[in-house]
Amino acid sequence: MTKTYAHWIGGSWRAPGNGHYPVINPATEETVGHAPEADPADVDAAVRAARGAYDGWSRTAPKERAAVLDRAADLLAEHAPDLVPLVQAETGATLRVTSSLQVPPAIDRFRRYARGALEPDTVPLAPLPVAATPLAPGGLIGAAAVRRPLGVVCCITSYNFPLTNLAGKVAPALAMGNTVVAKPAPQDPLCCLELGPLLKEAGLPDGAFNVVTGSRAAAGEALVAHPGVDMVSFTGSTAVGKKIAESAGRSMKRTLMELGGKGAAIVLGDADERVIASAVGAVGSTFSFHSGQICTAPTRVLVHRSLYEKVIAALTHYAESLKIGDPVDNSTVVGPLISAAQRDRVEAYVSGAREQGARIVVGGERPALKPGFYVAPTLIADADPAMTVAREELFGPVVVALPFDDEEEAVRIADATPYGLYDYVFSADAGRAWALAARLRSGNVGINTAQRHPETPFGGFKESGVGRDGGSFGLHAYSELQSLVWVA
Repeated sequence: MTKTYAHWIGGSWRAPGNGHYPVINPATEETVGHAPEADPADVDAAVRAARGAYDGWSRTAPKERAAVLDRAADLLAEHAPDLVPLVQAETGATLRVTSSLQVPPAIDRFRRYARGALEPDTVPLAPLPVAATPLAPGGLIGAAAVRRPLGVVCCITSYNFPLTNLAGKVAPALAMGNTVVAKPAPQDPLCCLELGPLLKEAGLPDGAFNVVTGSRAAAGEALVAHPGVDMVSFTGSTAVGKKIAESAGRSMKRTLMELGGKGAAIVLGDADERVIASAVGAVGSTFSFHSGQICTAPTRVLVHRSLYEKVIAALTHYAESLKIGDPVDNSTVVGPLISAAQRDRVEAYVSGAREQGARIVVGGERPALKPGFYVAPTLIADADPAMTVAREELFGPVVVALPFDDEEEAVRIADATPYGLYDYVFSADAGRAWALAARLRSGNVGINTAQRHPETPFGGFKESGVGRDGGSFGLHAYSELQSLVWVA
């Protein structure tokens, strides 16, 4: 029997004003559960609850905030056996992705920001002698910059990693003393709703964390526009991010925007066998890691012409070796996309590339798998950099390969999209790769690896976002600097 959820508001469940909608398993097309459909009164209640809890939580000692977040990590770990199958059913992620990268990073993020709550929030500034002015007497003036909480933070998250993504926003926001209203993606909000009771059990005051959900844009729009919200933290598409920024700007809400990407992996002509193998593994992750539903994926591979066909052959072999199918089967590597609409969207991009003259090297046809929203790993070669498939974010297991003749052309192609989230450079000369990275308009650059460092600032250039989170930078993102000045 499927479970019917309510909103989590003010430390308890609240029946939704607009009924419920079904959450669909992308692999089975069956109903996982029923999520609440918010109306304006639900959104208002959630914001009011967060506002009411703010004074108390923001004045709580950092040590107490740390203890709550640490306990939340413990409870998430205890409930992981129940959360893993729920997240898998909602997202369609494979067992290996869900068990390693859907729930455990959420635990790690609460643990990390439990420590973060104890990080110094004050930057002392050296006293300076200041001459007298008509404004005030002169003297030795001391000063400090102090990070202060922002207030009520609205967290709107994406569907690819619902719990991990939400934890990456909620944990630093709470660590800094803010309160939160979360609006998960409509496709998979149930695991996010489950976080409410766990945080209450961890000792978080009622109202400090609230969750409202909805299948349509109305709930998110009402939340962003609400005068009681001080900051909007959003992860999702650039198109939606622009609408949020426009609305938030009317009342000067602070924003943190982690938006789309069209990552370029540049394979330089000096790449040896080891470096080529690293490049193929990194680019191949677009096929094998959560069916390419990740904004940092290297979905374009730019290869020096001397190595182009060699890399194409290696990626073809990689794609053809992957098992597509039921994500519950531990041998499955490629599971479904999140919805029929997303599958159809990706297929339309591939068809468009074919019509424009690109070569479909592997994939391009719908797998003979029913039920489920599957797209086969697809490699597109000989595309023009101006083609739609080479410029827009697809969010599926599709890689576009483009040759180049020199570094100037590689940089020009890499920077030719509106995005600038995550690029990669593969070279036998790490110094050369480092120098090339400086020319890329990208917030993140991996050199000979697709691995991440958890403490780096994460965010994008251009239309890939505004602001940075991650590590201690996440604490900066959810705080305002206040300058204090006194006579020393």
